[in-house]
Amino acid sequence: MGVEIEFLGISARTAAQALARAFGGTCVEEDPHAFHVPDTAIGRLGVELDLRHAHPRRTAAQRLRLTPALAAWIGTALAGVVPRELITAPLPFDELHRVDEAVRALRAAGARGAGTTWLGSLGLHFNIDPPDLDAGTITAVLKAFLLRNARLRRETAGRGLAPAFLPAPYPDDYVSRVIAPDYWPDLPTLAEDYLAANPTRNRDLDLLPLFLHLFPDRVRAALPHEKIGSRAVFHYRLPQAHVSDPAWSIVGAWNGWAGVEALAGDRDDLLRRWRSLRERAA
Repeated sequence: MGVEIEFLGISARTAAQALARAFGGTCVEEDPHAFHVPDTAIGRLGVELDLRHAHPRRTAAQRLRLTPALAAWIGTALAGVVPRELITAPLPFDELHRVDEAVRALRAAGARGAGTTWLGSLGLHFNIDPPDLDAGTITAVLKAFLLRNARLRRETAGRGLAPAFLPAPYPDDYVSRVIAPDYWPDLPTLAEDYLAANPTRNRDLDLLPLFLHLFPDRVRAALPHEKIGSRAVFHYRLPQAHVSDPAWSIVGAWNGWAGVEALAGDRDDLLRRWRSLRERAA
């Protein structure tokens, strides 16, 4: 699983240098607001300003083309309000505790964050490798997530986060359709249904990166300018990052996702939960 953690307080350069000191490796500058540390003890790390127009080399799917000088100026002008983002390479699950070590290194260097800014949330995002890329596996995970989503949103909001800062929930009619026991489409139909109901990255579980990997022409035809990276992952983007809090860990959010995977592997439990929802709604 790869991890993305948003924070404020220090520049991308300062953050990357702090990670290199903590884990070894050498900082490599992509542009003034994006740095890579490719050879650390926990694999490749990156830190960047979470603003695509500050990174002029990344021109794919961008309407606006900026010179490097103008992109650097925009990044500097907005660095006070736009978060930086730590991005890890995929890690084995038994090494995820090392992400907390990286957070401690960033905090010691001056990074901060308490879940939100006045512009929105400070995200903790997971990029989880699916156990398989077949339609049954992806559909089961999506069903399980939708059945547990209300609980996960309550747990996230329990830290005092305003609902307006959470990603938008899936449309009710789409949820009802997907969790129904007879919804087991083939892969192209699953992607088409998802795109029709969710033409946006703003979902708790964003499947656009996965479907862009599987069906690039279809996704780009529907969303030619959306900021999507092609990745064969489940992009779980509901949790928030609390880098300022020394007691905060990614473990709580990971446990929430682990519950989704456990439910996805139990078809009988999926059916029981669907029936329970139907009974409560009756």
